[in-house]
Amino acid sequence: MLSAEFVATWSPRLLAVLRIVAALIFLAHGTQKLFGFPASPRPMTVEPFSLIGLSAVLELVCGGMLLVGFRTRVAAFVASGEMAFAYFLAHAPRSIFPVNNNGDAAILYCFVFLYLAVAGGGAGTLDSRRRQPA
Repeated sequence: MLSAEFVATWSPRLLAVLRIVAALIFLAHGTQKLFGFPASPRPMTVEPFSLIGLSAVLELVCGGMLLVGFRTRVAAFVASGEMAFAYFLAHAPRSIFPVNNNGDAAILYCFVFLYLAVAGGGAGTLDSRRRQPA
C-alpha cells in the first residue's frame, strides 16, 4: 500500500511527466505535418488552410502550450476535442474497431488530454509560476 505522503509527493510530479511526454509526442505530429520533421515514411504536403493543416497547427500550438504548462487546461481541452474530431472524421469510417482503423492513438490522446483539462498540468507548469506571488 502506498502511503499518503508518497502519493501526495509523487502525484503532481507524475502528472507533469504524463503532460510532458504526451505534449512532446503530440508536438511531433504537428512538426511532422508542417515541417516534415521528423521524417516520415509517408511524407505529406499539408495545405495550411485544410483540415489537416488546421490539425497540424493545433498540434503544434497546443503541444507547445502543454509542454511548458501554459494555459494547460484550455490547451488540453482543445487538443482533446481535436482528437475526438480526428477519430470520428478520419478513423471511425474505416471500421468500428479502433485497433482496425488505426484510431487507438487518437482515442488515447483524447482521454489523456481530457484528464489534463480537469486535473491540470501537475508540477512545474508556467501556470503555477504565474499564480505564485513574487
